[in-house]
Amino acid sequence: MTAWESLLETLFKIVISVWWATREHLIIGLLVCHMDARSTVKEYYDALRAGDPLAPYFAEEHDGDDAFVKFGISERLVGSEQIQTGLRTQTETTAEWTVTSHALRVSERGTHAWFSDTVSMGWINTESGERHEFDTRWSGTLTKSSNGWQFVGMHVSTADEL
Repeated sequence: MTAWESLLETLFKIVISVWWATREHLIIGLLVCHMDARSTVKEYYDALRAGDPLAPYFAEEHDGDDAFVKFGISERLVGSEQIQTGLRTQTETTAEWTVTSHALRVSERGTHAWFSDTVSMGWINTESGERHEFDTRWSGTLTKSSNGWQFVGMHVSTADEL
């Protein structure tokens, strides 16, 4: 290979590398910029299944806000700190999640959104080894900020009949 061909090959590799890096950055940017509230709810379900951290999906209160609340099947978490701690503990003490959405409905208005869903879900308590299965109802509110869409309230309850 001549010096000229070697130089051309090197330049070609640089151009391709720059193009690929720009392409990846553009794709990531498009995913972030175009994420909507519905995608955030679905991504939260995916994070549950995968055992990924859940706290980043919840916003933190601003000065002057009343504390955000997250109701789970068996707990009531009040304030960002309790929500983050509760979700971290949940992730550490559960495994093998199944989360099946049956009727997701999401509405967005500017920087606010709300959702509802009926969800079949189950998990294993890693401390006792016991498997839990529930048919649940979900509802919640999200807000959009520079961090994307995040929950500011969530309610999960069982759908037991009276």
